[in-house]
Amino acid sequence: MTAGTPSREVGGRPSGALGAVTGMPQIWLRAEGVTVLAAGAGLYLHLGGAPLLLVPLLLAVDISMVGYLAGPRPGALIYNLIHNWAVGGAVVALAWWLGSPAIALVGAILVAHTGMDRAAGYGLKYPTAFADTHLGRLGRAGR
Repeated sequence: MTAGTPSREVGGRPSGALGAVTGMPQIWLRAEGVTVLAAGAGLYLHLGGAPLLLVPLLLAVDISMVGYLAGPRPGALIYNLIHNWAVGGAVVALAWWLGSPAIALVGAILVAHTGMDRAAGYGLKYPTAFADTHLGRLGRAGR
């Protein structure tokens, strides 16, 4: 907290106690995001995905934010289910196992989208609020 910044409690703890990654590890996590965004987009294009659909499909993944209409806890659960490396990787692995290029395209988009979000500072969400992430609080007050 800096002087003049209002204190905010989150889950009974000071807002600075969210457990967000800071410093050099945060920079490395964002660099990993850029790398995985490139790898996922490259895989999508390598598999024959339409280049003109790449950006709209990357953005379409954020439909998962609809969970926040039910509140921050279900919103965070649904958001985190879609925005993590494990699900994207599992979809790619399932595609390989089934021999399905269509499923592989979905997995590549999920992986690339997660990389894009990490690179932009959108981390996994805490159940307290959309702005509370493992990469820090979103917005001006959190940066």
